Amino acid sequence: MTGIGFDKTRRYVIGLGCERGTPEGEVQELAIAALAAAGIDAGTLAAVASIDTRSNEYAILGVARHLGVPLLFFAAARLEEETSRLKNPSAIVFARVGCHGVAESAALAAIGTHAELVVPKIKSRRATAAIACALLQKD
Repeated sequence: MTGIGFDKTRRYVIGLGCERGTPEGEVQELAIAALAAAGIDAGTLAAVASIDTRSNEYAILGVARHLGVPLLFFAAARLEEETSRLKNPSAIVFARVGCHGVAESAALAAIGTHAELVVPKIKSRRATAAIACALLQKD
């Protein structure tokens, strides 16, 4: 399997995207809304994932710290590889960052090929979030 290693209790990754300087509270509220939409507990998260150009974005760093999970960052070219699996590809996002989606792509890329979106992209004024779930493989 490609992607992160995880145990059966931490099957989810939340992907986040945001504009530069987005307040941490806005991103945190969106992340909590995504978790609620999926009906999952934050304790089942394996990681927060995003595009590498946001690796120093305070809001995304703060969400990972608040949730107590590691951060994973991916280059736009890697996120673009997930385009065929996106529910909400965007030409506008592609024009800005070089991939057709950040939140959905990052969540899927973090888990790998054995994943599905359980929360397609949701948006606030300046941020996006999506959640992918690792599909459990039969032994």
